Amino acid sequence: MIETNNSEDDYKFMMEALKEAKKSLESGGIPIGAILVKDGVIVGRGHNNLLQKNSTILHAEMDCIENSGRLKGKDYKRSTLYTTLSPCEMCSGTIILYKISRVVIGENENLKGPEKCLIESGIELKNLDLPECKEMLGSYILQNPDLWADEIERIHE
Repeated sequence: MIETNNSEDDYKFMMEALKEAKKSLESGGIPIGAILVKDGVIVGRGHNNLLQKNSTILHAEMDCIENSGRLKGKDYKRSTLYTTLSPCEMCSGTIILYKISRVVIGENENLKGPEKCLIESGIELKNLDLPECKEMLGSYILQNPDLWADEIERIHE
C-alpha cells in the first residue's frame, strides 16, 4: 500500500530534493531531483542530468545514488530515497538491487513508475502528492513537449 500521510521530516527532505530539481532546470535539464537520507542525514544528492551530460542513465535517482558513494549494504537498508517524481523502471530496479528500504515521492501524476513492483519488493512507498513537484515538472513538459516525448518514448517502448 502507498502511504500518503505527511511527516515534517519527509516534507523537509523533499524540499531538498526540490532544490536539486531546480538545479537541473537552471542548468538546462529536466527538473527532477533526489536525495538519499540515512539515519536522518543526507548522504547523497542528485538531479536529472540526461541533457546536461548527454547521458542515457543519469536520472535524478541514479545520479543521487552514484553521488552517495559506495555505501555498505546495511547503510542502504537504513536509507530513504526522496525523489520529486515516481521512479521509472531503471531507477526502481536500482532501488530494489541496493535494498533501499523506503522511497518518498513528490508526485506520480506526470509519470508513474512501477510503484507496485517496489511495494511487492518490500519497499515502503510514500507519495507526498505535492503541488510544487507537479507544477515544476508539468510546466517543463508543457514548454518542452518534444524533449519530454523523446524521454517517455525511451522509457515506455
